[in-house]
Amino acid sequence: MSEQFFIQRLKNREELAYRELVSRYSDLVYSTAYAIVQNELDAEDLTQECFVEITSAIYRFKGDSKLSTWMYRIVTNLSLYHLRSKKRKKRFGFLFSIDDDENKSNPINTLKNNDSPDQVLEQKENSKLLFKALNQLPENQRIAFILHNMEQQSYKEICDIMELSLSAVESLIFRAKQNLRKQLEELYYEK
Repeated sequence: MSEQFFIQRLKNREELAYRELVSRYSDLVYSTAYAIVQNELDAEDLTQECFVEITSAIYRFKGDSKLSTWMYRIVTNLSLYHLRSKKRKKRFGFLFSIDDDENKSNPINTLKNNDSPDQVLEQKENSKLLFKALNQLPENQRIAFILHNMEQQSYKEICDIMELSLSAVESLIFRAKQNLRKQLEELYYEK
């Protein structure tokens, strides 16, 4: 089935099309939200919110980009808004859910069965350092880096998602890598 036909089915409010949408894209939406907010429960809520938004806004989708690109833009914006509102309310500091015992299903902590306890501990510590460094990056750098390196998006797709030029995206990713390298060195030597 072509993407245009699928989109038309969504615009016609076909229930089976919506089920297929969730089935096809829930992993993509969840992993993007989780990479940005780094909290399993928030990522689950944002995934549901994203599909509600898609349902109500599908009629505005013009088809200028792929459906998945449009969805990345929605989940990225929702996740960033979520982080901003959390900071504004100052109810909680930014949480590192990597350590939470209740988040054992966290994709970051999924390890091979043959890893030794030392390897598991080292991987968890490295993940924690990486996310701590990521959180210190400026927002646009962090999003571009996550989309490219964790979500495997091409530079062109990132341009569409973030609504930036190719040179701007290249610059963001280059600066993100430089800043991450510096942050990780500092964090590593703090240990």
